[in-house]
Amino acid sequence: MASGIARKGFDAVLCDLDNVIRFYDLAALAALERAVGLAEGTTAEVGYAPELDLPLLLGRITTEEWAESIASALADRVPPDRARELARALAHAPFRADDEVVGLLRRVREHVPLVLVTNATLELERDLESMGLADLADDVVSSARVGVAKPDRVIYEIAAERAGVAVDRCLFVDDQLKNVEAAVSLGMTGVRYRGPADLHRALPQGWRA
Repeated sequence: MASGIARKGFDAVLCDLDNVIRFYDLAALAALERAVGLAEGTTAEVGYAPELDLPLLLGRITTEEWAESIASALADRVPPDRARELARALAHAPFRADDEVVGLLRRVREHVPLVLVTNATLELERDLESMGLADLADDVVSSARVGVAKPDRVIYEIAAERAGVAVDRCLFVDDQLKNVEAAVSLGMTGVRYRGPADLHRALPQGWRA
């Protein structure tokens, strides 16, 4: 979905955070799931279900309240203390930034505005600070702060406005196909991210050195 970039061009880059820049380590959670007889990924499947996840991403509940809702949803499968342990392991999973992508995006910002567009929690600013990325972008559009989440068109329009360019002059990068398709439907150039090579291909050659 990155075809035509060189021909069309762009004047700003709008980039997702999770699974593009930030990656979570769920190994400890998987070990806990195995220990209680749950299939790996069960806790995340419960926690990221829209009815539990969306209130968090819209800033209506805290991460701790989200963890409580996960524990409640798991209580019929495992003992309550184990459910709380699983929920906390998901809610507070360690994370890291991909240095290669961070380096690329810092070079992007030397040429055009860079705006992070992310479905995130009220703790996003603290998380960026902890990764040393508080200064990575010109602006950050967080769903928890603006009250609307991808793939709603409004969050894309907010991001383009923050970048100071027309919607159809934005390059949008995200790992979720539905989010990329929503951006393309607004006239943006979309790149579905599966690895650094996707970002390399999307950028002019002179920006990659």
